[in-house]
Amino acid sequence: MAQLLILTSAGDNDVLPALGLLSHKTRQIPAEPASLINAPTCDLIFIDARYDLASSKSLCKILNTTGVTVPLILILTEGGLTAVSADWGVDDVILEGAGPAEADARIRLAIGRQAQDKSSSKIQASGVVIDEASYSAKVHGKPLDLTFKEFELLRFLATHPSRVFTREQLLSEVWGYDYFGGTRTVDVHVRRLRAKLGDLESLIGTVRNVGYRFNVYDDENERFPAPLAN
Repeated sequence: MAQLLILTSAGDNDVLPALGLLSHKTRQIPAEPASLINAPTCDLIFIDARYDLASSKSLCKILNTTGVTVPLILILTEGGLTAVSADWGVDDVILEGAGPAEADARIRLAIGRQAQDKSSSKIQASGVVIDEASYSAKVHGKPLDLTFKEFELLRFLATHPSRVFTREQLLSEVWGYDYFGGTRTVDVHVRRLRAKLGDLESLIGTVRNVGYRFNVYDDENERFPAPLAN
């Protein structure tokens, strides 16, 4: 069962009648920016665009600007379909007369797509979770206090598990071709990153005379692979 929020300026409670036949919990608030300040938490927002397309488009842009994190679905009349385009920033549209099966399918698919998008922005390996969307990382659920370059170094290595990179390659990939510092910078950042990883410092392995790699935890033997060098 999903928590649904309907933004509407209409005075009736039948914005999308099909919702009354479903088990989802639905709340309705005025389609005004002021109402969004104390809006209840929800899994998906329906925006009633049946009568005022211009105001509905402005409301969609406000929601996107304020960083709304749940899917947006427009409720439209058939004539309103011609006015909707990608710049509205919505995830889907539904006609006001849609049946309960269609409404439920659109809710389920919109929430499912969002969950997949969130998952795809995260890298999870060997007890570390790296969230590319928020530029944050956690070890066993505990946030890591990383600088931007430390995060970028960890992210790059984690997205190429077990692959060995030379210091020159890491310097190029993480710091960029226009960076004039020496490879010693890589060693310094690796040392700091290992210190912050704590008991998972072995995630960043050293390959003698070559460079560094991201070690993948051996779940079967409950240990990291033996390092090639220290």
